[in-house]
Amino acid sequence: MANDELKQVRKDVAEFLPDSSWVSEVEFEGPVLVLYSTKPELLVDNGNLVRELAKRVRKRIIVRADSSVLKEEKEAEELIKQIVPEDAGIQKMNFDSESGEVIVEAEKLGLVIGKAGSTLRQITAETRWTPRVQRTPPIKSEIMEDIRNTLLSESKDRKKIMRKIGRRIYRTPSAKTDWIRVSFLGGAREVGRSCELVTTPESQVIMDCGVNVAYQENHRAYPYLAMPEFIIENLDAVVVSHAHLDHCGFIPYLYKYGYEGPTYCTPPTLDLMTLLQLDFLDIAMKDNKDAPYTKKDIKKMITHTIPLAYGDVRDISPDIRLTLHNSGHILGSSICHLHVGNGLYNLAYTGDFKFDKTRLLPPASPRFPRLEGLIIESTYGGSDDMQQSRIDSERKLISIVNETIRRGGKVLIPVLSVGRAQELMILIEEKMRQRIMDQVPVYLHGMIWSATAIHTAYPEYLCKELRNRILHNEDNPFLSEIFNNVSPGGLDEVVQSEPCIIMATSGMMIGGPVIEYFKRLAPDPNNTLVFVSYQAEGSLGRRVQRGLREVAVTDENGKLKVIKMNMKVVTIGGFSGHSDRGQLLRYVRKASPRPHRILVQHGDYNKCENLSKSINRMLRINAFAPQNLETVRFM
Repeated sequence: MANDELKQVRKDVAEFLPDSSWVSEVEFEGPVLVLYSTKPELLVDNGNLVRELAKRVRKRIIVRADSSVLKEEKEAEELIKQIVPEDAGIQKMNFDSESGEVIVEAEKLGLVIGKAGSTLRQITAETRWTPRVQRTPPIKSEIMEDIRNTLLSESKDRKKIMRKIGRRIYRTPSAKTDWIRVSFLGGAREVGRSCELVTTPESQVIMDCGVNVAYQENHRAYPYLAMPEFIIENLDAVVVSHAHLDHCGFIPYLYKYGYEGPTYCTPPTLDLMTLLQLDFLDIAMKDNKDAPYTKKDIKKMITHTIPLAYGDVRDISPDIRLTLHNSGHILGSSICHLHVGNGLYNLAYTGDFKFDKTRLLPPASPRFPRLEGLIIESTYGGSDDMQQSRIDSERKLISIVNETIRRGGKVLIPVLSVGRAQELMILIEEKMRQRIMDQVPVYLHGMIWSATAIHTAYPEYLCKELRNRILHNEDNPFLSEIFNNVSPGGLDEVVQSEPCIIMATSGMMIGGPVIEYFKRLAPDPNNTLVFVSYQAEGSLGRRVQRGLREVAVTDENGKLKVIKMNMKVVTIGGFSGHSDRGQLLRYVRKASPRPHRILVQHGDYNKCENLSKSINRMLRINAFAPQNLETVRFM
């Protein structure tokens, strides 16, 4: 049935273009229509022609050169070097003959792109290759390099995958779309294993698919994928809001058990979720636990992932269009907006979000073209969940660090490697540079340095002030000399060193290097443990936060020993990447258009219930807190 749609599109293309011989092939590749042309420069130079054609066929169009007219790679490389200013800092060029693209990796993308894309158009005109630019991260990132190499080496298979996906997206609908339902497979009245199944008469889409790292038992750690309405062969798409494991950690499992469709997310999310999934496997191996999938399954996920920038509108099934909007939570995090049934219903899923400007990111976007339904998080949705102001939180951290350092102690901060770590790095760098915080080494242990490298590759996703500082002033705080990446085996040296700040994973003290630091530092009353992020129920971090004074741990010989908690324990709530209760309610008030119905999830049982009742009472919007395994009909 997809052939009928493709035949019609091909007919429209042939009739619309001044000369149909310009186009040698027309194919759906993922959510876009690709025109392979023997004269790509004529189409690229005439942008209005392509835009008008896109309006006519109602598809996103990409123009690529037919392989028969591509310049030889060596000749094309020399031409590109002549066209692009030397100051752009081109590091490498990779030619993908399957797609007709040349991937140009450079330090300064603006110089490769040129004013209004003029340099890119010149490259196409003179080489016939379609340029795609990628930023060289100032900090070397093996993960990003591996992903880029995987996509290049698998380009032939990826092209087949994209064409298969495209034909599934643009298949002829078999039923009229007149209803939409959401089934909660995880994350309802709990924090962890977020997973929502959106179903229409024609489509099935999963929004997030995470793991709850705080639990060992599979039935509590993984989503409820055994629900009868979930059939993996019927799944059209997976949409990832952001890269934290409780939202993306179970996606490779879908590919392990037969899923062949696309995963949609922002470019930074692809890099970060791959990093964290690989770390998840490494931790499982070190702890002698069975992992739910392998590196091979992660690689399959990568080759099936379609990155989308904020604001890009894409068809992901015959009756659903997806747009991603900034959620302000971590780098690349998204509020996922679904336009269902060609105007029937519009649903936004917030994932985790922060409706407040931070040092790292702009606040979450509350505006959408249309909106009827909203699925919102409630991590801090309880009646008492009012976070400290950012300014007060920063002052408190500065005071704690200075007090601890001056009494000869060390500050240990358990952090998520993505988000809070980089937020604190920016703050600490500034305050030490201004001599407001005592200047001591800051040690980063775990995946923090690797995650930070990915941040340096995407300054366009950061807040305006930080972005301008990096791009225009060439002043990158992440490159400060105060930061020291702890190499494997370097932990003892850090513990025996002079007073310092140690940021280590995991953020909830569920394994990771922070546990080893904790074992060594906890008995000394001069040291301070500082919590800056959410501590999930069941985690060691939550128990210590509540006042646990004796902790049973395993020593290097595998024997249990009890550690007395003499170090000071402090919680600072203002650094959270989640909105507190006031921000959650303000977001609902500011959401435009005003939603008719709201589902509250991703929070402890009572917090979900409390927030939903408050929205009902205070804002007069129909709100409900579903439980796992419940299905709610929106239309």
